[in-house]
Amino acid sequence: MDNPIQEILEKQLLTVAKAMEDKLDEEIASLEKPDEDDLEVLRERRLQQMKKMAEKRKRWMSHGHGEYSEIPSEKDFFAVVKASERVVCHFYRENWPCKVMDKHMSILAKQHIETRFVKIQAEKSPFLAERLKIVVLPTLALIKNTKVDDYVVGFNELGGKDDFSTEDLEERLARAQVIHYEGESSHKPKSTTQTRRSVRQSANSDSDSE
Repeated sequence: MDNPIQEILEKQLLTVAKAMEDKLDEEIASLEKPDEDDLEVLRERRLQQMKKMAEKRKRWMSHGHGEYSEIPSEKDFFAVVKASERVVCHFYRENWPCKVMDKHMSILAKQHIETRFVKIQAEKSPFLAERLKIVVLPTLALIKNTKVDDYVVGFNELGGKDDFSTEDLEERLARAQVIHYEGESSHKPKSTTQTRRSVRQSANSDSDSE
């Protein structure tokens, strides 16, 4: 039986390859009289781009991208955010709203392998919950380069009800630039400078608190 995650990754790689092919065709068309040297340079550039994408994909998979997983402890949280450039972390408890969020997070984890999707139980993570001011559950912490850059708190930004679509959440994450998104959105990412909290700083505080 085929691995569904592997199939998704292969489709995404084919999409990237097709985009590179189209870009190469445009560059060739822009050259009035392309000679063999020009074509060889463009082909080599495309080959290097594809190699880099394959390397990224391999690295992402080694760090748990492509699936939605649970972080067992606060210490593991710091290891996760240091290992991946982009992380969406669901602070949850065992209730219906958090199960709704789980469903959408699981779908997006498979669609956006460039980002790590994880969850951690808030009640078992008192230091993190206090440090990151997690009050309402579910809350998604949107982390870029080890810093909590933005939050999705409850369902208020997703229509205020539990029947929001995966696309609604996807667009919200795209506005925060924590995922790559090809869909149409009229919203531009808002500045979140004031909401940033350094996870690296939290990690230091965590070690001091023991």
